[in-house]
Amino acid sequence: MAQPSQATDGMDSVPALLQRNATRFGDKPAYREKEYGIWQCWTWAEAEKEIEALALGLMNLGVNEGDFIAIIGRNRPHFYWSMVAAQSVGAIPVPLYQDAAADEMAYVMDHCGARFAIVQDQEQVDKLIEVQEGLHQLEHMIYVDPRGLRKYDHHKLHRYIDIQEQGRAAYYEWIEDLKARREKLTYDSVCVMLYTSGTTGKPKGVVLSNRNIIEASKSSSEFDKLTRDEEVLAYLPMAWVGDFIFSIGQAYWCGFCVNCPESPETMQTDLREIGPTYYFAPPRVFETQLTNVMIRMEDAGKLKKWLFDRFMAHARRVGPAILDGKPVGGMDRLKYALGNLFIYGPLKDTLGLGRVRVGYTAGEAIGPEIFDFYRSLGINLKQLYGQTEASVFITLQPDGEVRSDTVGVPAPGVEIRISDTGEVFYRGPGTFEYYYKNEESTKKTKDSEGWVATGDAGFFEDGSGHLRIIDRAKDVGKMADGQMFAPKYVENKLKFYPNILEAVVFGHQREQCSAFINIDLTAVGNWAERNNIGYASYQELAGNPRVLDMIQSHVEEVNRSLADDPMLSHCQVHRFLVLHKELDADDGEMTRTRKVRRGVISEKFEDLLGALYDGSSEIYTTTEVTYEDGRKGSISATLQIRDAAVLPVETAKVAAE
Repeated sequence: MAQPSQATDGMDSVPALLQRNATRFGDKPAYREKEYGIWQCWTWAEAEKEIEALALGLMNLGVNEGDFIAIIGRNRPHFYWSMVAAQSVGAIPVPLYQDAAADEMAYVMDHCGARFAIVQDQEQVDKLIEVQEGLHQLEHMIYVDPRGLRKYDHHKLHRYIDIQEQGRAAYYEWIEDLKARREKLTYDSVCVMLYTSGTTGKPKGVVLSNRNIIEASKSSSEFDKLTRDEEVLAYLPMAWVGDFIFSIGQAYWCGFCVNCPESPETMQTDLREIGPTYYFAPPRVFETQLTNVMIRMEDAGKLKKWLFDRFMAHARRVGPAILDGKPVGGMDRLKYALGNLFIYGPLKDTLGLGRVRVGYTAGEAIGPEIFDFYRSLGINLKQLYGQTEASVFITLQPDGEVRSDTVGVPAPGVEIRISDTGEVFYRGPGTFEYYYKNEESTKKTKDSEGWVATGDAGFFEDGSGHLRIIDRAKDVGKMADGQMFAPKYVENKLKFYPNILEAVVFGHQREQCSAFINIDLTAVGNWAERNNIGYASYQELAGNPRVLDMIQSHVEEVNRSLADDPMLSHCQVHRFLVLHKELDADDGEMTRTRKVRRGVISEKFEDLLGALYDGSSEIYTTTEVTYEDGRKGSISATLQIRDAAVLPVETAKVAAE
């Protein structure tokens, strides 16, 4: 059994790491934020003073040890400071998804019993006021942006800067108490509570200790040789464990700078300006960037398009080998160098990835073609496999051993075993303490020896020691003839095409596979404009016969690719339809981290699923939707169902042999 790690040099909490950083390299940048087009910077010494003032203000407001403090907002230094200030006074920060609906926030706030909430602006204040009657324990809200809030009742509504000023004014009253609370923090103290995405049910509160966060941050930083000179861009949801590890755990362990973009709309511009050296993005971000590249190249001149296609073909052939330091011929290296001068280098700079030394993707499986595209450019993109319950890291890919079809080897200090049913289990210093107020789920997930059930199916490759994840264990099924059904593998192949934003494949206990598809409005809209196809809405574009022809060609290309895979040739998509609406978290069809809720989709679109299998060529349907302001409505459409050409499985098996 893995032995519990012990803190060294007194670095047994995030606030302790803050004190170390402010003392050892206080003049180094800790945070940057772009506001009104200008980057503002705070050193570690300045950040420590900002956090201390807020911590004193929280104590002055009545925050007790063990209290839960909800943090709701986009990536800003103020909210990272809020989490560390909460930890400093012995409270527990609980970040929430800022785009969550009011009732989703109400569930988390009620479940953890948060007495205080630190929020971004009027929108978040209004959401909590909307559900406040059911949150009897909520006593105070603190807001960062005052716009629109002047005429609100401020008896229990406070400006962030006012709380800081009150803390500074009460310095001598509370400073000794603050120091005492900080000194009481140990490796076993709760560091943060993060809620799961709730793919299959209500979100669960994952309790992570200082040991979990610091040990995971330390080992992963050493694995990739991260230093305090790294630059990261903090743009992912603060409620997601990945952002917490990268922007607090590793940032505080290493002492590197966290850069916050001005807004989601300016993220790509801000990314280019910062030029991060350490970068993380879920597959959807990489897919979107690739889609934008392909759209631009479709609009490019013939010569530029020819050069791009020619050099990219060469990059796909030799780029990954050059990146991994493997032998490559002199002429191939010369041609690649020319490509880097004219194509790859400018493209990486445009994407904001020109300085990336280590890049990671996780959260969902990434399509092999997308993964290989970025590595062919010379970007050291790697995959990791992790969970909230693991403090992110279960496996990592060592340099020189990076592949698109595996997720690497066990992370430092992590043990992995595969059960008889093929489910992946792990344990290590990052393993969560327990689910809050949910002893039953804790026992089901984590046994007495610390082994955690991931719910994923996978296996170790012979020889390499690399782990391959097949799919979620609950999603891996069997076709009617008993052969394996792995929908995520097929979906990722479909999503490689820029025109396909999302795909949901069905086939468990059925004779053949079928699929729902969402088009990418940006990519398909650009294509429609170039082909003089007029449309007035997403629904109209999605139902256009020429768009359906294009999507059908993509599906059939995927089928040809699957036909070459002896394990999954039977998972070719026989029939598909293009949905009349985008799958949306507000409608409950996806989680806030953009994971498909298969059960919800199957139930909500039961009529469409039935039509895929009963031979119908079209179906009329009405679907309830949620608008941005929370109002409900409905949309109706007649959807066309297409048959896709498939290669007979017998032929595929012969071809594979």
